[in-house]
Amino acid sequence: MKVTGKILEIQPAQQISDSFKKRNFVLEYVENPQYPEYISFELIQDRCSLLDGFQANQEVEVSFNLKGRKWINPEGETKYFNSLQAWRVEAASVANNNNQPSAAAPASPAAQTAASEEDELPF
Repeated sequence: MKVTGKILEIQPAQQISDSFKKRNFVLEYVENPQYPEYISFELIQDRCSLLDGFQANQEVEVSFNLKGRKWINPEGETKYFNSLQAWRVEAASVANNNNQPSAAAPASPAAQTAASEEDELPF
C-alpha cells in the first residue's frame, strides 16, 4: 500500500530490546482539506534509518504493510493491535517522477474506438 502526505513528526529510534528497535513518524494525509488525517507509521530494525534524510513538513510517499496482532493480557482478555509498518519512504517529487508513464506511440483509431466503447455505460 502507498500513501502520499506531509511529514508532521519524526521520533527518534527506540531500542526496545537487544535485538529489536523501532522508530515512529506521523504523516499528515489530506484527502479532504477540511479534515486532514494524521497517520502514525512505524519503521523497524534496519528500516529505522529510512527517515534520516527527511524532516518535518516534507512531502513524501510512504510504502507500507498493514499488520495486525492478537495478545492475551494477564487477566485473560484478548486484545488486537494494528500497525502500519513502512518499508520505503521517498520524497514525493521523486516518487511521482518514477510513476510517470513513458511516452508511447499514439493508439490506432481502431484502438481508440474500442477504448471509448468500453468506457460507455450500458444504460
